[in-house]
Amino acid sequence: MRVRIAVAGLGVIAQTVHLPLLERLRDRFELTAVCDLSPSLTARTADRYGVPGRYTDVETMLAAGGFDAVALLTSGSHGPAAASALRHGYFVLCEKPLAYTRAEAADLAALDGGPVPKLMVGYMKQYDLAVARVLATNVAAGAQAIQVTVLHPSDGAQLAFARLPAPPLDVPAGTLAALRAADEDLLRAAVGDVPAAARRLYTTTLNSISHDLSLLRLLAGGVATIDHVALWPDHPGRPPTRSTAVATLAAGPATGGRSVELAGTLGTGGRYTIHWHFLADYPAYRETVAIHHATGSAELVFPTPYLLGAPTRLTLVEGDGGAERRAEYADVTPSFENELLAFHAMVTEGVPPLTGVAGATDDIVTAQLAVRHLAGTATGGEAAELPLPW
Repeated sequence: MRVRIAVAGLGVIAQTVHLPLLERLRDRFELTAVCDLSPSLTARTADRYGVPGRYTDVETMLAAGGFDAVALLTSGSHGPAAASALRHGYFVLCEKPLAYTRAEAADLAALDGGPVPKLMVGYMKQYDLAVARVLATNVAAGAQAIQVTVLHPSDGAQLAFARLPAPPLDVPAGTLAALRAADEDLLRAAVGDVPAAARRLYTTTLNSISHDLSLLRLLAGGVATIDHVALWPDHPGRPPTRSTAVATLAAGPATGGRSVELAGTLGTGGRYTIHWHFLADYPAYRETVAIHHATGSAELVFPTPYLLGAPTRLTLVEGDGGAERRAEYADVTPSFENELLAFHAMVTEGVPPLTGVAGATDDIVTAQLAVRHLAGTATGGEAAELPLPW
């Protein structure tokens, strides 16, 4: 069965990943509508893929119909658009973050509460074949420690190979201003008027670190507690403590280098650490997830998500009669492709996604707990309702 699908948001991830893969999987999907705030980008994309439906407003596209499912690839919170799509009866593949607030997530949970799941959150690394190999070994369930390190260059550095056209300049300024204001209202509802560093921690966790949270949830029961949070900018000397981190980063650079460190306990026992480093000029994106257990280790190394076909590498280390035995795998099928196939199975067969509203809600709570840990009594919004961790 071919699923008729619409795509909202035609930016970098759509151009480099989703649209080429939907074309590759044309035996499973029929692209029938596209939508972007830019009229020129919408027209160019619709012409490129031979799409009849072309829109510059998501609500107009959802009301017009002509498709079974929608991929929400827009920026910011997807809560309002996802809720509207569910009310119209569509299946939804939603890029992260699903939402900025727990209130939005609760609304989505009510809308997606039927016997057949209708919303999948786009945590593609959960569908990586190398991750499936780790799950098959069951080593993560007994992990003593899971250590995550993300080395994140600028998007420009990661995307130089794609030779994308310059961003369009025909988006109405008033439309952009209204969307930014709406997102600001949601962020304020989530964490209040916290200092800039705490706000940045929240958006970084939901927009990037959430991928690592999704892996911890799949592999080891997710984050049970957060007992350490640190942030620091370029060449800090040492990571600041909770009491100094907010002041240190409040006027920190938007580019250059900045780092996030989270640590705590896993749902299955053991501990995790996450080190996330934005390094604008680092030569290549690299994400390493190292799982250490009583009899060995498993190490996953993920490449940049934008380069389809770049392998995810897995190394398994075990004992062998007093010696060390290592097995190495390189899986090249794009995790995004496996994610789309899983979405197709959800639409056509009712197969539950690895992450739906409940998992995304867990990530929102984790992000709010991190801000609560960092900002303490200065935290507002929903995060202020969570217990102080000390």
